[in-house]
Amino acid sequence: MAVISAVVLLEALALMGAAAWYAYELLTGAPVLTFWGAVFTLGLLLAFSVWLFAVGHYLFRGYRWTRAAALVAQLFVLTIGFPTMTGGLVLPGLAMIIPAVAAIVFLFQRDVIAYASRTGGTSGVL
Repeated sequence: MAVISAVVLLEALALMGAAAWYAYELLTGAPVLTFWGAVFTLGLLLAFSVWLFAVGHYLFRGYRWTRAAALVAQLFVLTIGFPTMTGGLVLPGLAMIIPAVAAIVFLFQRDVIAYASRTGGTSGVL
């Protein structure tokens, strides 16, 4: 569980760093997109980063919904990592692919499934 949470939190930090770099570029240079398109992209980077921080936190605490959220995040990382690697940027591609594959493998381990079985604050459904 600690490995998966660490991978998700590091991805959140990477997105936060990308958002900071994007904001710096937006403030100091001409945006590639329209100004409001660039602001929207910055907002998406920040929102996804906050979402991943929440997923990593609640995954470590053992909430069930976080396994699906972490899996979807890793699949998105793989869809970016493979084209990055095959496009000539091998080290950045591998830096995305290897942790994502490790997290996916760990997500389906029996111990992780047993640990991540909390449903929330309610004690019963009915």
